[in-house]
Amino acid sequence: MEGPELPGLLVNEVGGILGILEAHLPFLKKHFHLITMEEFLERKERFSAKVKAIYVWWHKPVIDRELLDSLPHLKVIANSGIGMDHLDLKLISGYGVRMANAPHAVCSSTADIGMALLLTAARRIVEGYQIAVSPDTKYFSSNWLGDDVTGATLGIIGMGSIGYKIAQRAKAFEMKILYHNRNRR
Repeated sequence: MEGPELPGLLVNEVGGILGILEAHLPFLKKHFHLITMEEFLERKERFSAKVKAIYVWWHKPVIDRELLDSLPHLKVIANSGIGMDHLDLKLISGYGVRMANAPHAVCSSTADIGMALLLTAARRIVEGYQIAVSPDTKYFSSNWLGDDVTGATLGIIGMGSIGYKIAQRAKAFEMKILYHNRNRR
């Protein structure tokens, strides 16, 4: 005996550059019947009433009036990232659709990458690596070490969750932190 039909979840695609991660599939398939945008566009009449949720990954699928008009039973749009500035929240709420996102899911990872990029640029890591592995390298010039990070001043525009975590990491390098934010932190 089969259980109740799972609600439809519209996704852009599975895998690929703009598709949801295959690691997410077991969880999603446990709770939803996945419908890709390609399947949906090919058979709108079959899937329109079944879609209850949309999972936005890498800003896809694009949520516009035409899509919302075609999904009469849509309840929620789940955005995979922090920001939702790519979504017209007023339009979406006008359809009675709720929004969800993951506001802290990647803050630490993003701050780590931000600091890694800062250190890489300041200390010329990529250039140093290329010099180190080049068969033409006979000696290292003393001026390729880049700029000191310890004691430097770091400017942060937007002291939200990610900016704050970058500032915490920068303190370990004894950096002076300057920031601009709507609210003082």
